[in-house]
Amino acid sequence: MEQFITQTPVASIIFLFTIVTSLYAFSNPEVYGKFMLHPYSVSRGDRVYSLITSGLIHKDWGHLFVNMLSFFFFAFPLERTFVQFSSWGHIQFAVLYLVSLVLSDVSSVIRHKDHFWYNSLGASGAVSAVVFSWILFDPLGRIYVYFIPMPAVLFGVLYLAYSVYESRRSSSINHDAHFYGALTGVLLTVIFYPDIVRHFLNTLTGGL
Repeated sequence: MEQFITQTPVASIIFLFTIVTSLYAFSNPEVYGKFMLHPYSVSRGDRVYSLITSGLIHKDWGHLFVNMLSFFFFAFPLERTFVQFSSWGHIQFAVLYLVSLVLSDVSSVIRHKDHFWYNSLGASGAVSAVVFSWILFDPLGRIYVYFIPMPAVLFGVLYLAYSVYESRRSSSINHDAHFYGALTGVLLTVIFYPDIVRHFLNTLTGGL
């Protein structure tokens, strides 16, 4: 545990804080209600804080488990990778996570600004950003989907396509947050490390 905190302090804090906050909200309806993203209110200048707090709570145990499992496997290696490339790595990781969390929710606010009964919650947008940032560094790495291994870059393409498809079906799951979170993660990583584009392409062409 000490090693995680020393090497990846930002990921460790986010991981623990999100779990604690989510568990607390499960048994506290008042916090649960206040922390959820309510696009109707946010678009009218109210509860703007929920652009961030909505990423600290989850619908149920399954929702929390999936997000935090993905976070665990990708966020900690990503923060270590950032630190290898820059002395600002910890800060860059924090910026990537928080900015992606907010921007992935902004898309939901725009789409649902007139839908009073619509709410959204969960860290999926920011977690998607983390996963897609990691894909840029290791596009041929293996990602397991239902125990089936596939190259990370293929997973990325399928994930984006699936998010668009499900979003058009008006699914109860906020696939817009997944899609725009993933794109934000890619964009910020390229801004932080412009050479990552060449690395990504060279890795792909070298693996063919």
